[in-house]
Amino acid sequence: MEKVIRLSAERGVVVFTKSSCCLCYAVNILFKELGVDPVVHEIDKDPEAKEMEKALTRLGCSPPVPAVFIGGTLVGSTNEVMSLHLSGSLTKMLKPYRSLS
Repeated sequence: MEKVIRLSAERGVVVFTKSSCCLCYAVNILFKELGVDPVVHEIDKDPEAKEMEKALTRLGCSPPVPAVFIGGTLVGSTNEVMSLHLSGSLTKMLKPYRSLS
């Protein structure tokens, strides 16, 4: 749990993924299209993958990936991110983290 919390706060936008997850890929592409370059942690490539997945579930992310954190706070998984995007709220949340390119 400590590792997930530490990693989720290391930058403004952090996404926990699995390398084979198509929804994880879609969320990352959405962020890039919105001008945000998130830190991506592929938990299936981490030796503590099972523990990290359990920690994400305990934090309230179901399914455990993609797990999106903005400003150190859990936003949720694909459904929550897409709902925020469709309502226009995601762009506002991401404004401080957009790249200037």
